[in-house]
Amino acid sequence: MPKASIIRASQWFSQKGWKPFPFQLEAWTCFRDGHDGMVNAPTGSGKTFSLMLPILEAIHDQPAKGLRAIWITPIRALTKEIQGSAEKAIEGMGLTMTVGVRTGDTPSKIKQAQKRKMPDILITTPESLHVLFSNKGYQGLFKSLLGIVVDEWHDLLGSKRGVQTELAISRLNSIAKDLRIWGISATIGNMSEAMRALIGKERIAKAKLIKANIKKELEVITLMPEDSSNIPWAGHLGIQLIEKVVDIVRNHESTLIFTNTRAQAEIWYHKILDAYPEFAGIIAMHHSSIGKELRFWVEDMLYNGQLKAVVCTSSLDLGVDFRPVEAIVQVGGPKGVARFVQRAGRSGHQPGAKSKIYFLPTNALELIEAAALRRAVELNYLEDRIPALRSFDVLVQYMVTLAVSDGFSRDQLYNEIKSTLAFESIDKNEFSWCLQFITTGGTSLSAYEEYNKVEFIQGLYRVTQKRVARRHRLSIGTIVSDQMLMVRYHRGSKLGHVEEYFVSSLNIGDVFWFAGRALELVKIKDLVITVKDSKQDKGRVPAWKGGRLNFSSKMSDMLRVMLDEFNSAKDLPLEMQTLEPILGVQSRRSHIPGKGELLIEQFQSREGHHMFMFPFEGRLIHEGLASLIAYRLSLIQPITFSLAYNDYGFELLSDQPIPLSEGLDNNIFTTDHLMDDLEASINSTEMAKRKFRDIAVIAGMVFTGFPGHFVKDKHLQSSSALIFDVFKDYDSTNLLLRQAFNEVIEDQLEIVRFREVLKRINGEKWIMTYPIKPTPLSFPIMVDRLRETVSSESLEEKLKKMTVIND
Repeated sequence: MPKASIIRASQWFSQKGWKPFPFQLEAWTCFRDGHDGMVNAPTGSGKTFSLMLPILEAIHDQPAKGLRAIWITPIRALTKEIQGSAEKAIEGMGLTMTVGVRTGDTPSKIKQAQKRKMPDILITTPESLHVLFSNKGYQGLFKSLLGIVVDEWHDLLGSKRGVQTELAISRLNSIAKDLRIWGISATIGNMSEAMRALIGKERIAKAKLIKANIKKELEVITLMPEDSSNIPWAGHLGIQLIEKVVDIVRNHESTLIFTNTRAQAEIWYHKILDAYPEFAGIIAMHHSSIGKELRFWVEDMLYNGQLKAVVCTSSLDLGVDFRPVEAIVQVGGPKGVARFVQRAGRSGHQPGAKSKIYFLPTNALELIEAAALRRAVELNYLEDRIPALRSFDVLVQYMVTLAVSDGFSRDQLYNEIKSTLAFESIDKNEFSWCLQFITTGGTSLSAYEEYNKVEFIQGLYRVTQKRVARRHRLSIGTIVSDQMLMVRYHRGSKLGHVEEYFVSSLNIGDVFWFAGRALELVKIKDLVITVKDSKQDKGRVPAWKGGRLNFSSKMSDMLRVMLDEFNSAKDLPLEMQTLEPILGVQSRRSHIPGKGELLIEQFQSREGHHMFMFPFEGRLIHEGLASLIAYRLSLIQPITFSLAYNDYGFELLSDQPIPLSEGLDNNIFTTDHLMDDLEASINSTEMAKRKFRDIAVIAGMVFTGFPGHFVKDKHLQSSSALIFDVFKDYDSTNLLLRQAFNEVIEDQLEIVRFREVLKRINGEKWIMTYPIKPTPLSFPIMVDRLRETVSSESLEEKLKKMTVIND
């Protein structure tokens, strides 16, 4: 018999004909007993009800005025699902409570009403929670909190938004005496560390990790052409398979078609409607740059079963509880196992339902990724999420946020932030530097009044200038993108946003595709692009910076496993069987690297001397490796290289013979002097300067502007670059300057992984081949470079010559 505090939840489940899973019962009990913890369960297994129901019970059993629970979500699209689930449970359990949402999309009228009276449960984002901290008297809002739940914690962990969340919890923990801290997360490799980051070192010892013993059935189906000899080695196989995608859409009630970038989503939506105009009205598109009205319309239509398909990006990775969705299509490699599993879980999104995902490769080598993904899913071989540490730009912003409202005391704040994983290593000297920075601008900026933001008044650090407070509230957040311009009709609705650099390449009268429509540019004024519909069927597609996904180490491991198994020819999956003609060419012209082997290909063409290496570690790692190896070879012999890379390997191209043998004799893969050589090879100062632009925005050194009057991106870049140079020349120990260099090394180059890759390569057998023609492995790398140097016609002719299967 359940105890009194969870009896309503049990009765409601019985009325619905549901039986609680053991993990739900355990979560109900642990929350009731005052524990912190983490719920780890598959998508669609009832995670929300595992924590929402005991929260409702606790609010009912312990009545008090004000806000009682906060539910943090990483994306705004998820708030609808949670609000709907909460309201159904409240009604079903016969309770009287209110649920509110507060995000960047929430109308100001609702926000003002919330100031007067908060709901019992607030669903929000990390940014919006920090905005609440900037309001006078905010501590009174949170003093009656019973619980905070961070949904999809794995998605926030490892980012500056995760650091924001850690800092917010450290403050709430000081305000609310009976606070229970809980997270919901999909499975990741380092779950214990993830829990520690969320709950904090002082409370982790008594926290509970609740795992659902539910095996989510997941079916992975790879879409392949009928004629395997016709698979392109690089390029656009995906579009060639559009009929197979359309068949999936027709044969299912609803389908989500995931792409990795917003530009790909625009292209696929356009191509599907071009080929099948009868889909108009039953297919839609969803990505983060589309206006909120359109996004909400798509979410509602899909939820109500009025759409057959939605072409989308990560904006629906965690999406709304779209129960009608039956199938998922993943276009191109997702670059990570966890991302693939998360997207697959959007179908069959309810307990006991099977998830189904179709993988659509965009070139031949992505068939290897398909086989690797299926194997990784079977083995539950998921990536770690490494927590972000020592993000001083986030800390500085947070300190000003607290100073804008009621102020903060030095010792209390120091103890709070020391309790977080993100800043447990901070010492008192570093904390004092942060205080000096927000009060005087530090050593380099003290002469400029605009950086003297915070004052020390009667034992508290406070902001007294209204102008400073207003600008700061508008700048709260850690997501920094290039300047976005609003796209809208002359007398109509807002369509969304595109980036300034794309608009700068357009002329009045040019046609571009956005939000699934052909639009003609009418005028640009005050960061607003006025457009009208166009009847042209051709036009440019916006590209957004920052859309490139990183290739995970788990995917790298599984790719090498699949190639090794191909060499042994044992129980090959269908994808590898389909690739036999192409991999046969690779074998005849060169070699297929097996376990413990690094393949190095060299040949000469009219372009010069080519050298390819294939570590299979992802584009970002290969970018750093290519620069490092080129630098170390140049120390042996003065030589200039052109560099190219993809997820499988990299190319060094020179107009003179490459001294590879001498390089191998001199141990070019060593980890000795790695940091010095990397700094010399990649121009780390220039890379750090680009990183510093985001740090400067987050830390409040440059202001992005007021609504409707934003500062142009080139001005932000020049302002931040000027500050960077000042710090570098006169304040080399500046924590924010050091952070910029650290982010280049730790984030962009993944230095820990980079070092391990070099160690692995150094211990492998180096297989050197000298093919006469490009191989299936080297060819895609060459294509990326050739696209930038030849016209499409001559490129096509070159590709045909290089991809002849009969040697």
